[in-house]
Amino acid sequence: MKIHFVKYHGAGNDFIIIDNRVPIQLSSLQIAHLCHRRYGIGADGLMLINSGFEGSDFEIKYYNSDGYEGSLCGNGSRCAVDFAFKFGMCSKNTQFIAFDGIHQGSILPNQRVSVTMQNVSQIQLFDDGWFLNTGSPHFVQFVSDIHNFNVNKLGKKLRFDSRFPEGTNVNFLEQLQNTLYVRTFERGVEAETLSCGTGVTAAAIVFAIRNQLSNNEHDINITTQGGTFTIHFLKMDNQFSKIILEGPVQQVFTGEFSF
Repeated sequence: MKIHFVKYHGAGNDFIIIDNRVPIQLSSLQIAHLCHRRYGIGADGLMLINSGFEGSDFEIKYYNSDGYEGSLCGNGSRCAVDFAFKFGMCSKNTQFIAFDGIHQGSILPNQRVSVTMQNVSQIQLFDDGWFLNTGSPHFVQFVSDIHNFNVNKLGKKLRFDSRFPEGTNVNFLEQLQNTLYVRTFERGVEAETLSCGTGVTAAAIVFAIRNQLSNNEHDINITTQGGTFTIHFLKMDNQFSKIILEGPVQQVFTGEFSF
């Protein structure tokens, strides 16, 4: 059986997306093979788009490039919204189910897509950074000279730090003039990716805490190697709600594969 797929990227974070409303079965080895950049299609992750339920238009099942199911993927969700809209599963404003529950998504002008994120309130401060969950776990650390920073070396060390029994994604950020610049080491990919949606969301929240932003609604602009994001949220002390992740999406190519 031939399986149709669409390759997407959201700010350089790339994904294989499959319409799974007629279910197919893929093993973790098969998914890892498809994501392999030498022997497969090549991607940071793979998404199966299932039929919706409980009032949602569709459901996302996300798998990391190692072949195993992951937690929420912010950029993947944004790409999935664009995919679902193009395949007639939803309108420009949609409701979908992901790993951590129900989200809303919107198709915006200029090939940008936004998705809502769950509220964040549990934020741990360590001597060397902050730990929080924005749908996926993230450790956030401020650094200097971020363009020359060795993300893979320190990222790999912190990713397996004993403080995080289930592992963590690791984000390094620096404030540069009118933007925050963020680089991310992603678990499951086990390397730096060009951007990470839940990672830039975590970075924006940590920036708000560290800089003692007022209790109000804020828009934080973030730059990554793959593109630019805007993160909107309502801050009330260390409680964050109305979180929206906005950034670019791009359909790259379509194809078929079979096993």
